[in-house]
Amino acid sequence: MKSNATIAARVLLGLVFFGVGMNGLLHFFPLPPSQGAAAVFIDGLIASRYFFPLLFVTYLVTGAALLIGQFVPLALTTLAPIIVNIAVMHFFLPSSGAEICLAALVTVLEMFLAWSYRAAFQTLLRAR
Repeated sequence: MKSNATIAARVLLGLVFFGVGMNGLLHFFPLPPSQGAAAVFIDGLIASRYFFPLLFVTYLVTGAALLIGQFVPLALTTLAPIIVNIAVMHFFLPSSGAEICLAALVTVLEMFLAWSYRAAFQTLLRAR
C-alpha cells in the first residue's frame, strides 16, 4: 500500500503529462513561442516532423498509466530521460519562471516517485 503522498505525486505527475500530451495532439491551448537558443532547438525538432507527435503520444500513454496506477515503474522509466531533457533545457536555456517551476516540479515528482517505487528498480540496478 502506497502512502497518500505517493498517490498524490503519481496523480499530479500523471495529470501534467496526460494534459500536455492531450494539448500537444489536440491543440487546446497554444504553446508560447520560443526565443533565442531554445527556438533554434525546438525548430530543429519540429523540422523532423515525427518527434513531437511521438513525444506527445508518449506523454499521453505514460500520463494515463500514472493516473490509473498501472505500469507505474515502466512509466517512470520511460519519462526519466524526457524529464532530464526538460530540466536541462529549461535550466540552461533562457526560459520563463513558469517553465522553470514546471521543470523543477516534474523533476522533484519523478525523483520522489522513483524513490517510492525503488523496490521495482532494484533488479535494474544490480551489477549482474
